[in-house]
Amino acid sequence: MDRHLLAGTLDLLILEAVASAAGSKSYGYEITQTVLEGTDRQVTLSEGSLYPALHRMEREGWLKAEWQQAGGRRRKYYKLTAAGSKTLAAKRAGWSSFVAALGGLVKPAERTA
Repeated sequence: MDRHLLAGTLDLLILEAVASAAGSKSYGYEITQTVLEGTDRQVTLSEGSLYPALHRMEREGWLKAEWQQAGGRRRKYYKLTAAGSKTLAAKRAGWSSFVAALGGLVKPAERTA
């Protein structure tokens, strides 16, 4: 997938992954796997983009983080805050508008067998 098409979607992908997590919280590797599986293995998040984004979202108040022991390891789990839920709703609406606008001009590619 063209990385340029993904510009501006990182926050939406991460917020969606955290929101869909079992138990309403998720850690870094789990977030990358949720995005990978949810995009039919088309989108991968590198550590170099994921963790700075998570830290920024934590500073913005969209995510709350806490360290927990899991399987003998310490993991930092992220959970959506009320502000994060509002931000996610706004980003979903923006994404829907964007896709609808492009859909008026850009036609889906024909699949070849």
